[in-house]
Amino acid sequence: MPLSDDVKQSIQQGYRDVLNGKSIRARYGQRLMIAEIARYLGGITESEGKRTSPASACVVEAGTGTGKTLAYLLACIPTAKALGKKLVISTATVALQDQIVQKDLPDLRKHTSIDFDWALAKGRGRYLCLSRLEGRLHDEGVQDSDTMPLFLLDRQSEDEPGTREFFEDMLGQYASRNWDGDRDHWPRQIPDDLWRQVTTDHRQCTNRQCSYFDSCAFFDARKGIDDADVIVANHDLVLADLALGGGAILPPPEEAVFIFDEAHHLPDKALNHFAASVSLNATRSWLKQLSQVIVKMKPHLAPASLASKTLDRISEASREYDANLSQVYELAEKTTDWAFEDERSMAQWRYPDGELPEALASASAEAGVVSATLTRQLGVLVDELQKAFDEKREHDVDRQTAEGWFPVAGGLHGRAEDQHRLWVAWQAAKEDKGPPPARWAIRQRFDHAEDITFFSSPVLADSLLYGRLWSRAFGVVLTSATLTALGKFDRLRSRAGLPAASHYLVVPSAFRYAEMASVEVPAMSALPTDNDAFTEALVKRLPELWQDREATLVLFTSRRQMNAVRDRLAPEWPELITTQDDMAKGEVLRQHKVRIDEGRASVLFGVASFAEGIDLPGEYLKHVVITRLPFSVPDDPIDASLAEWVSARGGNPFMEITVPDASIRLVQAVGRLLRTEQDKGRITILDRRIVTRRYGQLLLDALPPFRRVIAS
Repeated sequence: MPLSDDVKQSIQQGYRDVLNGKSIRARYGQRLMIAEIARYLGGITESEGKRTSPASACVVEAGTGTGKTLAYLLACIPTAKALGKKLVISTATVALQDQIVQKDLPDLRKHTSIDFDWALAKGRGRYLCLSRLEGRLHDEGVQDSDTMPLFLLDRQSEDEPGTREFFEDMLGQYASRNWDGDRDHWPRQIPDDLWRQVTTDHRQCTNRQCSYFDSCAFFDARKGIDDADVIVANHDLVLADLALGGGAILPPPEEAVFIFDEAHHLPDKALNHFAASVSLNATRSWLKQLSQVIVKMKPHLAPASLASKTLDRISEASREYDANLSQVYELAEKTTDWAFEDERSMAQWRYPDGELPEALASASAEAGVVSATLTRQLGVLVDELQKAFDEKREHDVDRQTAEGWFPVAGGLHGRAEDQHRLWVAWQAAKEDKGPPPARWAIRQRFDHAEDITFFSSPVLADSLLYGRLWSRAFGVVLTSATLTALGKFDRLRSRAGLPAASHYLVVPSAFRYAEMASVEVPAMSALPTDNDAFTEALVKRLPELWQDREATLVLFTSRRQMNAVRDRLAPEWPELITTQDDMAKGEVLRQHKVRIDEGRASVLFGVASFAEGIDLPGEYLKHVVITRLPFSVPDDPIDASLAEWVSARGGNPFMEITVPDASIRLVQAVGRLLRTEQDKGRITILDRRIVTRRYGQLLLDALPPFRRVIAS
């Protein structure tokens, strides 16, 4: 519907109010972004609240300094409210999620008259489960008890963190309302293995049937979501909700306007979400655990009950599945040309075109049939236990038994479902249009055992996202500083399957790049293609680059090379170099800032996560050194499968996939340098291929217009 004058006035007045209230000046790119998003949303036609116009998205690339968060909030909040839709903001990182909730939304409400409420949305796994916490306290130190079967699922080893005192403190803090049950709000970091003992997921949660439902941390947080105009989530939660059909945690897509910030992550997140895997020997160990559960659970059920008979069927299917997995393992071990290189304990094999050897395909198909039976029977058991919560009818299982065993059965059913997804994907027929799925196996050798893990993943997220999101959502906005590759949106359009009617805009940056920074390519004695010689060249060159004692970030594409260079240079430069693996990321950055504040030199060594996920404005970062062009790892099975498909269609995978992907990563890496309009510094690229290879000019031209200093 066309935007009403009231909505336009609300957006325009809101922008003026924010500028005045925060004493900041208008930004040209920010105004363009507000106008483009408002125009897109106003162009969506609807009838009785249902979208009638073709599926579309508004895609806006806006670099650092644009103020894109304010732009999309101002454009979307008044418009979504006028349309009667919820606004769902999705981020890729916790840092941005927290910034929006704790800073950007409060600022907007403080400085404008726009009336709105917001809530933070997280999955169950981020919240305390009181039922599980009670179980831990009830059975602490009595791990053979039949009354608390949760210990059958996650036994606590002697050296595992977590004491009765810790659990009691957790309960006390929650009961006194000093803590809201959110893992991220606990004053100290809670290790994963400890947190797993006191949280749950949708398969193990009894929802309204739980004795603790009225004081549940997760459902308390859900109440805020139901009432909020704006919901701040993350990509993983949005994808999980869509996989459940949409509307399970977040609003149904048809009733929402979505904003995906850091949207360049969305296609890869979708691939990860819909990938599947099964570790063969680990699954056989799990089946032994399942048989223990059956033995423990059997006495609690009436012999003639459906639940008891179902346990017998589960036991039979489990034995058959175990025998089948043994056969599959033997075939995979003997029919695969495993190559353990450089004394590594891991070898990988990718199946070309996703085609499995005939014998392995046949055995895997049998595994699919048996795992389907096991999954189905575990589902029957879950249903039977759940019926016991209905107080209006009699049932063979009493409520106390159901409360104790439902989470166990739900967890087992969930794991069986996850395994079955792999066998289904392992056997799925090729689609006519898109590439076949990537299928691969990894064999690992441990001290006293080994295992083979099967994997399957879609190669492109286009159909996944189109069917679940683009075709259903009322409106979608995607934004990030890096959505184009080599100056075009083609890469994002194909990988995300964006609708044909989508809008695209690149917002001009507020930065004066040529005045603020230079990109320098010095002479080097070796190219990265000669690994050992290049490592020697880095050891020689890097000290020359940090002699001015500026805050420096050196980015590597290989951890092995990063550590090799560090080991060679650290003795000569004590207390100067910190790698991202030396301590937690936050502590690495904190100590770096302390050294800079004290007037000392500091050099950070990092790999991919430091090339995108850090923010060091001003004096905290004056020099970014890129050791080599960030081409993808050649043995990545998904990339290799995509390249194989492109080649089969007569394309050039290096120019169509590898170079555009590297361009995105390179732009992200150089983006670490300038975080505000006052920043200045320099970027040094030590990979001479950027000036000696034909594709190098494309990568160089895709960078912001820094002043260039190229050595001959």
